[in-house]
Amino acid sequence: MKVYYDNDASFDFLKDKKIAVLGYGSQGHAHALNLKESGMNICVGLRKESASWDTAKKAGLQVKTVDEASKWANVIMLLLPDQNQQTIYNQSISKNLENGDTLVFAHGFNIHYKLITPPENVNVMMIAPKGPGHLVRRTFLEGKGVPCLVAVDNDYSGDTLQTALAWAKGIGGTKAGVIETNFKNETETDLFGEQAVLCGGSSELIKTGFEVLTEAGYPPELAFFECMHEMKLIVDLYYEGGLSRMNFSVSDTAEYGGLTRGKRIINEAAKNEMRKILEEVQDGSFAKEWLAEYKSGEKTMNRLREETKNHPIEQVGKKLRDMMSWIKKENIN
Repeated sequence: MKVYYDNDASFDFLKDKKIAVLGYGSQGHAHALNLKESGMNICVGLRKESASWDTAKKAGLQVKTVDEASKWANVIMLLLPDQNQQTIYNQSISKNLENGDTLVFAHGFNIHYKLITPPENVNVMMIAPKGPGHLVRRTFLEGKGVPCLVAVDNDYSGDTLQTALAWAKGIGGTKAGVIETNFKNETETDLFGEQAVLCGGSSELIKTGFEVLTEAGYPPELAFFECMHEMKLIVDLYYEGGLSRMNFSVSDTAEYGGLTRGKRIINEAAKNEMRKILEEVQDGSFAKEWLAEYKSGEKTMNRLREETKNHPIEQVGKKLRDMMSWIKKENIN
């Protein structure tokens, strides 16, 4: 596995380019501001009615409509929701592409599943920070960076990898390390991880543990602390030093109980279900399902959101977090 650092990347491959970042959300603001402060010629592309228009202008960025930005730029990054990229590409980007232009993505979804099929005479690359946008921005300001993945799907100009590394350097990624991959592997591992472990598996494990304890008559407050609140302590140990660090840090009783009981929960049946989830990612059926859900008004998504919002662990958790002055309060509703 090749890992690239600062000395492997040169701004020469980007400094004479006109760069458009489409979108100004979590990743969009970080990429745009970091690249601008790295000396790049950059604009942000937004809908004229976007709430982010004035925010981006106040941050010192030039802002254009998506059509204007796509026509002006020769390097265009789509930092828009997966489900919107195909429409925006068809309406505003494809007609403005010229020979040798570069399309940039932070996730391979639309290219891998062929929702977007760029012409052969443009470069297609990916820079995917392995962290949220606010962390990409914060570490950059600290003189550090977040590790990134880079990939090239079409190398029309012959220097697309070098351009991708220049972009990664411009947002701080080469200070932490940049790993080369491909669109297929990034897309499929990312979706699987979200569904089976990070967003799906972990939340269901937490809710189910809470339900088992409360159904057995234990106070919901204790169930919350055991099944959700302390999860952060364990994940922080994973983050700092892996499974061994966690086992070293917890009590011997906790370590023995985890080692001997964990496989009774995540057993062969759970592993087989993970395999099915991976197959749905690999064969594109999840992508088709999600896009159909979006186009039909997200009825299933909204129902499941409400179920989660109204789950008892959320009600108890809100009450207990209000008692924790050290937790930053943020209303996301």
